[in-house]
Amino acid sequence: MSPESSPDLATAVRTALASAGLPDRDPAFERPRQREHGDWSTNVAMTLAKSVGKPPRQIADEVVAAMALPAGVAGVEVAGPGFINFRLAQDAFAGIVRAAVAAGQAWGRTDHGAGRRVNVEFVSANPTGPIHVGHGRQAALGDAIAGLLEATGAAVTREYYFNDAGVQMRKFGQSVTAAMAGEDPPEDGYHGAYITELADDLRRAGVEDNLQEAAYQRMLERITATLERFGVRFDVFFGERALHRSGALEEAVEHLRAAGHVYESEGAVWLATAALGDDKDRVLVKADGEPTYFAADCAYMIDKAARGFSDLVYVLGSDHHGYIGRMLAVAEASGVGREHVEIIIHQFVNLFRDQEAVRMSKRTGEIVTFDELIDEVGADAARYTLLRFSPDTTIDFDIAEVVRADKDNPVYYVQYSSARIAGIMRTATERGVEPGTVDEAPLHLLEHEAERELVRRIGRWPEVVTLAADERAPHRVARYAEDLAEGFHKFYTDCQVVSDDAELTRARYWLVVAARQTLANALGLLGVSAPERM
Repeated sequence: MSPESSPDLATAVRTALASAGLPDRDPAFERPRQREHGDWSTNVAMTLAKSVGKPPRQIADEVVAAMALPAGVAGVEVAGPGFINFRLAQDAFAGIVRAAVAAGQAWGRTDHGAGRRVNVEFVSANPTGPIHVGHGRQAALGDAIAGLLEATGAAVTREYYFNDAGVQMRKFGQSVTAAMAGEDPPEDGYHGAYITELADDLRRAGVEDNLQEAAYQRMLERITATLERFGVRFDVFFGERALHRSGALEEAVEHLRAAGHVYESEGAVWLATAALGDDKDRVLVKADGEPTYFAADCAYMIDKAARGFSDLVYVLGSDHHGYIGRMLAVAEASGVGREHVEIIIHQFVNLFRDQEAVRMSKRTGEIVTFDELIDEVGADAARYTLLRFSPDTTIDFDIAEVVRADKDNPVYYVQYSSARIAGIMRTATERGVEPGTVDEAPLHLLEHEAERELVRRIGRWPEVVTLAADERAPHRVARYAEDLAEGFHKFYTDCQVVSDDAELTRARYWLVVAARQTLANALGLLGVSAPERM
């Protein structure tokens, strides 16, 4: 039971406030850090102290004296300066196990975000080269954020935007054309070994015409294949040149002009973003009449809003930090509304092997591609490692540590827990255990502190999903999975699941089923598998 999943606890507090003649207040709950302080705590007495002119502890005593305990709560007490602490009854623990098993893959999912249509744009690397490890972090982060939003009921579209027009694409096409002719690429072109490989592919395929387009399509296919290896699939691929061809750029400029935010200076067309919080005004159309990438960004945001999305989420690398001010300014100038645009910035990834920096690719002699990293550590280990850190933290990714098969490796530890639980369930089947249904199971027998602690951690899962979704923080899910795995291993050490006690065996069997389902759901939101064997 939790305040989120059961309204009884919050209702009981508010009813007690009224009975004690105190002002109504929506109580906030948290889990006490020390278990002896109970399962839930509220500081509502401290929030009322100033307005009612009484010490918090006195208010807390009055609330407790007036309170009728709701179902599932065994006791309530006042602690410290005025905290009101609640202890769950045994039937509340049983209810958590039954809820987790009954909900299955839906356990933890809510309708918290129902009714929202969210566009999550991420990766969006130009199709001028293979994606690297930094793009991989963004792929994991964007996909997990989208998954969390879906888990709270939002309708989510995963979108990849690529620049398939302009100077960089011309340089890319010129570089491939030169390589096919056996010549060096232009000095300001692309020089990676992948350019030669791409030229060889096109030559073998007999491609002779429109080389830039053919090279671009091949590179986009390679990028897509890499992302699919990583378990990331997009609903929409949106190319910049579609905006040019449709006239959307010109329409966007006129839209912004009509809103009073466009002016002309030195022959160029400008958007007055400084007045809307940006650090300076931005050029929309250069003096030579060529629209800027920023103009395309404006048209693209307006296009997204026109497609009916209520919220636009951009996941960008730290080298795009300057985009925050200008994009929020566009949101305000265009009428999209800055409250509907969110820009999430992630930091870099540093690669190591046994604490030695890895900067060079074995295959190309240049930056390590994301395909090469997946080849070394696997998609699961790569995703989990890239997701267990907050986006604002730089990741030191040590390849040797990530592939190590021991309990100090978080991804191994969590996946091993999944496999161990599956092994327990197989053992129960082999020994003829007949668990019956979870509704029939004698879950009241789960009285050992290790059992109760495991149930508490299982019960936290719906809160974690909501919090991680609201904060756009998949790392909270990863850290929760590790916490749940730790709770399971403590339980496994202290409590034999399959024993001569048939009734206790049945109760513990369903507890491990609930634990595995919860762990599988957490890993699933991270895009990581929950193996049955390792």
